[in-house]
Amino acid sequence: MKKFTKIEPIETSSLVDKVEVRLLEYIKENKLKAGDSIPKELDFAQSLGVSRTVVREALLRLRTIGIIESKKHRGMILTNPDIMNNFQRMLDPTLLATATLKNLFELRLIMEMGMAEFIFEHKTEKDMIELEEIVILEEETSFNKAVFSLDREIAFHGKLYEMSNNDTLRKFQNLLLPVFEYVHLNHSMLKNYEYSSGQFVTHRMLMDNLKVGTPETFRTAMRRHLEPHFDRIFKKII
Repeated sequence: MKKFTKIEPIETSSLVDKVEVRLLEYIKENKLKAGDSIPKELDFAQSLGVSRTVVREALLRLRTIGIIESKKHRGMILTNPDIMNNFQRMLDPTLLATATLKNLFELRLIMEMGMAEFIFEHKTEKDMIELEEIVILEEETSFNKAVFSLDREIAFHGKLYEMSNNDTLRKFQNLLLPVFEYVHLNHSMLKNYEYSSGQFVTHRMLMDNLKVGTPETFRTAMRRHLEPHFDRIFKKII
């Protein structure tokens, strides 16, 4: 039978958040994994020296973020928390401060610039065909290729995230879409923006670079494609 380390008592005046911390310490100290059972509410209350109400509230917090769940005939067990689901609950742009939106927008740009090697490593012929279909549709419906269109950005860049073959990255990109849309719609690009290279790097150019280029050349092209967004960040006009 598995031996557990003793959980130390906690002062009666402690708040729920302190009990929560102690429960997490107990889980780590005993090296419990997903699927392992944990003691009952009453046992925790007696060991910690607090009321069951306090323990119940602390356990509810852990249940809310997906660390524990109740199973029939087994009581409470540890689970593997869905990080993305928890993150999604907080990503309502209308509830986030401007500084937080700016940081999340920057994170999206960092991700765009950092996935080149993964795209080149995992891209397939099928991926490239689908990417070209997105580009062709864009060209057939686009009247001004020098101005960002949100739906075209989502379709093209979403496919690039998919091609990275990293499920967490893809899910994270999907979670950031509301933030990207919010910032994009509230700070429209200037139609007369002057690119440093004198040319707007289109999605077709990026796609062609994927066909014959390298991660380094693709990253340079992506930086030029996203240049207006970087300017909005570095010139503090976001």
